[in-house]
Amino acid sequence: MEKKLYVGSLSYDTKEDSLKDLFSEAGTVDSATIIMDKFSGRSKGFGFVEMSSEEEAKKAIEMLNGKELDGRNIVVDEAKPMEKKPFKKFSNSGENFNR
Repeated sequence: MEKKLYVGSLSYDTKEDSLKDLFSEAGTVDSATIIMDKFSGRSKGFGFVEMSSEEEAKKAIEMLNGKELDGRNIVVDEAKPMEKKPFKKFSNSGENFNR
């Protein structure tokens, strides 16, 4: 198991400090990041927490999955590697714009 955890169903008002404080109940938190929309600057409602050991990560999942934070029941799970999206090539010939 990885030490990096996915945290979903976050309130848009949740801050990284409160996320770090919550996860510190399960052990040492190396980092806590909330993913922000690059255009609006608003939280996307999920983030990642990296724990200092696999044991602490497992403990955090057991302790915190479904726990309430800022009025929302959060989802805590092992982070999955990011999937690479295929590169989409657009041409100016109009062939991609069939009606």
